[in-house]
Amino acid sequence: MNYPVVGEHVLGAVQGNWWSRRRRRDDVPSLPPGATYVFRVGGNYRQFPEGMVFDPSHADVLDASSVSLVDTRARMVEVERTVPSVSEADHFTVRASFACQVTDPTVVARQGIIDVTVPLRAYLAGDSELPRVSAGHRVEEVNAVRREVSHRMTAYSAIVTPRVAGMSVEFVSAEVHASDDLRNWEQKLRDERRSQELRRGQRDFETQDTQRIAELLSQGSDYADAFGIARNRIDVAQAAARIHRTTDEESARRDRAAEEDRAHTRARETADAQMRRDMVLTLLRQMGQTEDYVDYHQVLEQVLRDSGGPAVPAVESGPGRPGPDAPRRLNSGTDRPHDGFVKDEDDLLD
Repeated sequence: MNYPVVGEHVLGAVQGNWWSRRRRRDDVPSLPPGATYVFRVGGNYRQFPEGMVFDPSHADVLDASSVSLVDTRARMVEVERTVPSVSEADHFTVRASFACQVTDPTVVARQGIIDVTVPLRAYLAGDSELPRVSAGHRVEEVNAVRREVSHRMTAYSAIVTPRVAGMSVEFVSAEVHASDDLRNWEQKLRDERRSQELRRGQRDFETQDTQRIAELLSQGSDYADAFGIARNRIDVAQAAARIHRTTDEESARRDRAAEEDRAHTRARETADAQMRRDMVLTLLRQMGQTEDYVDYHQVLEQVLRDSGGPAVPAVESGPGRPGPDAPRRLNSGTDRPHDGFVKDEDDLLD
């Protein structure tokens, strides 16, 4: 750091008579903003008058053997010192800040203070109690070390004030930094925690969004279409056409289902009727092969009643023709009702 002396240059002797002696302007370096010239004349250091335009024929400029450029503006200067922790593997870095300003440029030029951090580091290293403040703490306890170091530096600067010849120096603050390894480790942990929180938040948002969409879908396709239209994902005309097409398909499906039900009913009725006809024919064949008296009217009524068919008018059966193969004869209205029966027991003997 080039502060407060920002440059030093050797000047050669000026030749010539006293009335023609002049130093070339190129021999003296340009003055940066906020700085002043300090010429060494013999064994003395003399500051060039402030506010005065540089004069190459000025006596101090002509007789000077060297020139120093001194920055007189106030600066904030930081110096560092390492202090131990409870572990030999780790340490703390104390960074102290000082407000500095040149008060006497000639003294600064004589002392040749090119880098003011050199005497300030020596001042900071002069506090023998500072390492004891941090030696009892682990490197992770950096916040506690910061408090103790701040208190210690405030007390130390009040008792032993920092001094630099030709300058005013004032202690401002002290910061404590952990080692680079710990800082990198903490940064890695911080980044990992943030990444996990970000992923957790994304999952929560996705879950909430999924639940909301599921609730909309559970209310029907109309809500889903409205949701898509609100998000500019579905065109209104396309949604209307799809709804119309879906309605037509549903109507056609219901018509097909109704037609299938009617066809099934007709087929079942046809099968039942055919079954009743087959049953009646079977019974009639069986009854036609027997010689016993059969009440056809009662048989047909019973068959139709069991099969769910309509009742038939009453038809009475009479005795048939004799012979095993002849059907029985039906009684007419003029025949006597008891002609086919045995009158008494004596007829059985005949």
